[in-house]
Amino acid sequence: MENIDWKNLPFGYIKTDYNVRHTWKNGQWGSLEISQDEHISLHMAATGLHYGQEAFEGLKAYRGKDGKVRLFRWEENAKRFQKSAAGIRMAEVPIETFKEAILKVVELNAKYIPPYGSDATLYIRPFLFGSGAEVGVKPSSEYMFVVFVTPVGPYFKEGFNPVDIAIIRDSDRAAPLGTGTLKVGGNYAASLNGLKKAKDAGLSNVLYLDAKEKIYIDEIGAANFFAIKDNTYITPKSPSILQSITNMSLIEIAKDIGLKIERRPVHVDELETFEEIGACGTAAIISPIGKIVDIDKNKTYNYCKNGKAGVVSTKLYNILRGIQHGEIEDKFGWTEVIK
Repeated sequence: MENIDWKNLPFGYIKTDYNVRHTWKNGQWGSLEISQDEHISLHMAATGLHYGQEAFEGLKAYRGKDGKVRLFRWEENAKRFQKSAAGIRMAEVPIETFKEAILKVVELNAKYIPPYGSDATLYIRPFLFGSGAEVGVKPSSEYMFVVFVTPVGPYFKEGFNPVDIAIIRDSDRAAPLGTGTLKVGGNYAASLNGLKKAKDAGLSNVLYLDAKEKIYIDEIGAANFFAIKDNTYITPKSPSILQSITNMSLIEIAKDIGLKIERRPVHVDELETFEEIGACGTAAIISPIGKIVDIDKNKTYNYCKNGKAGVVSTKLYNILRGIQHGEIEDKFGWTEVIK
């Protein structure tokens, strides 16, 4: 293993030793295979390449304060993975098969789990795609389920410090009755134009509005949106956003610390009334939003006084991160010690 600078890891790919694979063929899943090859031999007519039959998940293994390794709510990832597969007519990976694969790949690559206190984690990427050859538009006859891992640092280079984002109206990530509620690759491909526009403006990410009317808040790039106002945790209810496991967890923590919860359509005009805003997801946990620039309307909304995250966002972040790293009691039963 190369000498890894754990404290300065980017959120990117670093080669590890093993990945694991399952193949669905003739109506059933085969046995788990262990591979050291970073590449996949694939038929050129595979539906994953031509018709977007592909879904993925993201979860992490955390080295705790006590030296133990924990997974966080992996069952929710497994269930969401099944939902994504069903949504684009792929074979669903059984929960136990999913568990076997992620446990095995973490075990095989244990030396790549970053040490406690480094702000780095072992990122686990399960993915599923149509591997059978088809020319007509129809579901594949074969599927491949693969899991690899890589050590990562914070998703945003700023870490738990405010990031600035842009409202973009000339592109959409997903639409109602489309695939927005599924974790499939096409949604992320559709977000790249908006992300480039934001980056070109010197901003970190995109705040997407609803595709139909452009007046309701959907998501922040690949993360869920939340806001704090009058002791209330507010997050959008929309038919075109992904159900974030992190957001689900923050809602429960917010209730536990006495906040009210509102999951509802959130009008873009409410931005000027919020006390705190954040993006939340597995990769970032919480990224506090410093300012939102509405490029089309030449308007800026400012948050995060003195360049620091708000009090409520900080408390939510510290509790969730503390649970994941074994620093505080997991009263919700979300973590599973695996090593």
